[in-house]
Amino acid sequence: MAVTEIFKAIGLAVGQLSDLRFRKVFFMGIGLALVLLIGIAAAFVWLVGWLAGDATSIPWVGEVTWLDDLFSWGAGLLLMALSVFLMIPVASAITSMFLDDVADAVEAEHYPHLPAANRVPFGDAVRDTVNFMGVLIGVNLLALILYILFAPLAPLIFWTVNGFLLGREYFTLAAIRRVGRVEAKKLRRRHMGTIWVAGVLMAMPLSIPLLNLVIPILGAATFTHLFHQLVSDPRAANIQYPPR
Repeated sequence: MAVTEIFKAIGLAVGQLSDLRFRKVFFMGIGLALVLLIGIAAAFVWLVGWLAGDATSIPWVGEVTWLDDLFSWGAGLLLMALSVFLMIPVASAITSMFLDDVADAVEAEHYPHLPAANRVPFGDAVRDTVNFMGVLIGVNLLALILYILFAPLAPLIFWTVNGFLLGREYFTLAAIRRVGRVEAKKLRRRHMGTIWVAGVLMAMPLSIPLLNLVIPILGAATFTHLFHQLVSDPRAANIQYPPR
């Protein structure tokens, strides 16, 4: 397991924050994550307020008008806690949208000798995102059973499960650009241990409010580096270099 490659990739990703081109995508990713979370929060709080109504009649108390405010504030606090889980699909969506831009910035800075990569067609990207979101939601719903049965270990289970899923997706997206879907899957299977660990290291900060906003773009950059580092002989992975 190439743990050193993981931390090297993370260091290179963080170090590129000084690059103007990378920072542009980085802040766009943060902005989109905020918009998505605020939008979900607003819709959730509105729904709770609408269900609660303007006034509620309580036996022996009479009509009260403050329950909708109480429910709305409670829903807001609940959503802050749920944002830990919400950031996983949000991170997936952001990566699917910005992976090419992030990878282009990383490769222009660190791998300038490579030719332009093949961008994933928009239709394929949408299909992959929808499929992955379905898997992500389904697996996490099943994992709720484990969270309840093994409550003290719930964070470890959460990081392990989502680290596997996120690492699998991030690496595949980074690899497809250079070697195509079939070869990307072969590389993923060959290096699954390293990819899983890298995914777990990404899932852990995704569960920390505010810090999780910066992780999707840094994760995309990290897995772009990790792909290039794990492919020790690029020509063997069908990466075509320009003639010298």
